[in-house]
Amino acid sequence: MAENAAQLEQMNKAMLGKAGKYLTFALGKEQYGLEILKVREIIGYMEITAVPQTPHYVKGVINLRGQVIPVIDLRARFNMELAEITEESCVIVVEIQQNDRKFSTGLAVDRVEEVLDILEEDIEESPQFGSSVNTDFILGMGKVGDSVKILLDIDKVLTTDISSFGGVANNQPDSRQEAHTEQAKAPEETEAPEQTEQEQQEQPQDDNADNNNQ
Repeated sequence: MAENAAQLEQMNKAMLGKAGKYLTFALGKEQYGLEILKVREIIGYMEITAVPQTPHYVKGVINLRGQVIPVIDLRARFNMELAEITEESCVIVVEIQQNDRKFSTGLAVDRVEEVLDILEEDIEESPQFGSSVNTDFILGMGKVGDSVKILLDIDKVLTTDISSFGGVANNQPDSRQEAHTEQAKAPEETEAPEQTEQEQQEQPQDDNADNNNQ
């Protein structure tokens, strides 16, 4: 009993530490939240310069008032289907910490929603999908009215292996794999026309041979 009480008290303290203000944003129909203290500013979608040899979820870099910062496509990071850029698309500039260093990173999202003050009693632990799915980058699940906001630990979003999370959250096929499959089928589809054209070229030769025999 004492052990269970201590564990419950520890969980309550953890939830208390997660209570606070969150900037909420959307990726498709899913809604997420970032600790407001991590957010530096929100800017409109701007020209992004691609950088070679970077992970697929790194869109590139932008020049923000003389500072070059990387931009992460959160849809690609979560293995979600990519979407077109709209007037609501924007970049959330956050300050993250890795290896005792702080630096700024842009997060490309579909749209920004609002700033919410989420209380301790409205935050639950992240659901467990089994040992094959890592959810360490989720601070918790914020209950706001009838909706649920996935509260992100943005430091871990950029460092944790979350490749398996997209399939669980969205249950969508990888569009790049489909494209690869279509390319693999293309040579088989072009063989038949080549053979037909060759037969058409050979046909006049057979007719000439018949005329010579006559």
